[in-house]
Amino acid sequence: MAITRWDPFREVAALQNRVNSLFRDMNGENDPLAAANFVPPVDIYEDAQKVVLKLEVPGIEEKDLDIRVEDHTLTVKGERKFEKEEKEENFHRIERRYGSFYRAFTLPSTIQTENVVATYNAGVLKLELQKKPESQPKQIKITVGGEKNVKEPELAGVR
Repeated sequence: MAITRWDPFREVAALQNRVNSLFRDMNGENDPLAAANFVPPVDIYEDAQKVVLKLEVPGIEEKDLDIRVEDHTLTVKGERKFEKEEKEENFHRIERRYGSFYRAFTLPSTIQTENVVATYNAGVLKLELQKKPESQPKQIKITVGGEKNVKEPELAGVR
């Protein structure tokens, strides 16, 4: 009979590996393509005339993007497909995210939802949404001395 040294943490490590395996199975992490859904980062800024959204979606073709506006909600859907040129077994590492994504943005009532301009350049999707004219700032003239500039009536024959 062989004598084995007792390690109290061996059973804890085995239990931890089993629990981690369960979570990987539930999340589908054994299949790198199944767990690869992603959320593209977005920058949103505005000026007096418009609101602009810029989404990073490199590697996605224009035909794989779907942009819609319904009930003051802007949605952007797309899919980055995994290139099947190489076999998965030959990869050493897969860090890029693949799969479909969905982003939704609630638009303020000051936006014209009819006129959305979408451009795609160098992997960046740019969406420009114009503001309604009544929501844009207006310049107010200031009168000096509180009096209006009133034109005096001309007297007949007097110059």
